This record gives sequence, structure tokens and C-alpha cells, in this order.
Amino acid sequence: MTFFNIFSKSGRKAQEIKKPIILVDNREKSSSVMPFLLEAKDIQLDFQQLPIADYIINGIAIERKTVYDFKSSIMNKRIFEQLENLQQHPKHLLILEGILDEDLYTVGMHENAFRGFMLSLALQYRVHIIFTHNAQDTAKYLLVLARKKEKSSPSIRPSRFPWTPEKQAQYILEGFPNIGPIKAQKLLQKFKSLKKIFNADEESLKPILGKRAKDFKALLEKI
Repeated sequence: MTFFNIFSKSGRKAQEIKKPIILVDNREKSSSVMPFLLEAKDIQLDFQQLPIADYIINGIAIERKTVYDFKSSIMNKRIFEQLENLQQHPKHLLILEGILDEDLYTVGMHENAFRGFMLSLALQYRVHIIFTHNAQDTAKYLLVLARKKEKSSPSIRPSRFPWTPEKQAQYILEGFPNIGPIKAQKLLQKFKSLKKIFNADEESLKPILGKRAKDFKALLEKI
């Protein structure tokens, strides 16, 4: 009869359980208490320079904003570029933190305009929003998500496998600087194909790309 030695090195390895991984953008390490709140024995934090989002958990890209940051990003219009970038991940969330401490509607714009913006997040950008009380509450959401059974290894890159030719064309366009999902869709709606987009002159591209049309054409010349 053979007995399994649980005290051997191989036995210990067999007993080890792979820790869930939370990918954290490097900027969060110095500008947020969140890494400290996420410290747990069964969680591994992996700090990287994430091109999109503040966290990636089980393939889900997560942008975290305090109410103050969120309102500031609306006023300076930075939120629109961030939302376009976030959509490059098939699964994504926006966490809006601190709703108990600050009034959402005192944003420097009419409260109904703000409500319209929130509706456009859901209807136009299709962004799921999680409202949290504070940083501690946010951390609990992230930990629960990380502990869910992981189907695949986490990746910092958006999906590489669109399902339709239209999605493939959109994915290619989004690889160009300053072209997010909305501009890519508008280009495809107007020109119908990548070939016609690439062959279009600068003036034809300007209604969609604006001053970036020149940069787009210049980049095409180098390909």
C-alpha cells in the first residue's frame, strides 16, 4: 500500500490553490488607497501599465472614479475618450465611488442634463455602472469579482477575436491613434469598407476625424 506524503514538496504543491489575480494600473499604487484595501491572503495584485482602465479582473476592464473625478471628467470632456477606450474590452464596468458623501447633481450643469448624460452611458455607450459608498465598498466589489471562478488568464489587451467582418473592420480602425468605437463606426457607416476609408482624401475624412484626419492620412502613408 502506498501513502501520499502531504509534507513532501510535491505534496505541498498539490495542495496549493492558484490565487485570483487583480491587474492594477501602476498609477493606482501612488494615487489611491485601493491597493492597500485590496490586500488579502487569497488575492494576488499584479501592477502593470494598463493601456485601458484602472483594473482588469477576470477579463473585465474596470474604470474607477470618485464622484468628484467623474464630475470633473464630464466638465473637461475627458470622460468621452475614456468611455470609447473602455469599450475596446468586451466586458467593462464603471465604478462610481462616494455617492453618500457628495451630491451627484451639483456638477456645474443642469441636473436634467446630467441625468441625460447618465442615460447615454447606458443606452449609447452601454456601460454598466456600479455605485459604491466609499473606497472600502469599492474594494469589496473588486474582491468579490476576483474570487469568482476565472474562465481564462487575465489580459491587459482588448479582445482580438471579433465575431463579424464589421466588427473586425471596426477593430482594425480602433488600432489607429485617436479613433475609438464611435469614430470607427461612423467611418464605416459613411465609407462602407476599409479600402474606401484608406483611399479617402483628407477633406472627406474631416467631418468625422476633424484635425486628426491629417495625422490619419500621414500614418497610412507609412504603412
